[in-house]
Amino acid sequence: MTLPPLTDFVALLGLDLVLTAALVRLLFWRVTSAQSRSAVLVFALIFFLLMWWPVAAAPLPLLAYVRGVSSDLSVSFVLVAVLGLGHRTGWWQGPGPRERHALAVALALAALVLYPTALGWGDADVYRAGWGGLPLGLALLFVCAIAWWRGFRLLPMAVAAALIAWSFGLMESTNLWDYLIDPWLAIASIFQCLRCLWCWLVVKVRSSPAERPVS
Repeated sequence: MTLPPLTDFVALLGLDLVLTAALVRLLFWRVTSAQSRSAVLVFALIFFLLMWWPVAAAPLPLLAYVRGVSSDLSVSFVLVAVLGLGHRTGWWQGPGPRERHALAVALALAALVLYPTALGWGDADVYRAGWGGLPLGLALLFVCAIAWWRGFRLLPMAVAAALIAWSFGLMESTNLWDYLIDPWLAIASIFQCLRCLWCWLVVKVRSSPAERPVS
């Protein structure tokens, strides 16, 4: 099997890593013993390799058909998936909840500004700034500096990975936004923010003192 062009290979590899990380996360919910976890990892490795198997008349891997539905995933999404996969397999200590929540909030805010303006809501088109590069890059550096000063590391890491990949043109898109965020990551980030808000409200209600009956 011949390797696809670099941009296609990077897109397929990122998609495969995200799918494998999602599979491991799903299966680990039902697994408790170390032996079962090892079996899950072997199954995940087989899944990762089989997704490159060419099917149908055209020698296209299974990932190519999935890509036709999902489109290319952002570098940020692949990074988060790889970090989560490494944490669950015990290869390294993953980012804590505080780091993940901060990244989810930043991505959710970016999505709520980016996609409506890209669809023509309002006069400004934030997506267009991704082709200029420099103004958006300076804004990202400012946000990352604040995040680093506040003790957050995951957000600057995701931005740095996206900027490096964008500098080398590792994706088909030349817009920096496509390296930073994609619709799937935006939906996941907004959902995580809503879930955290709901959990916070539940805890707030349960911890509040009950109303005293009027005597």
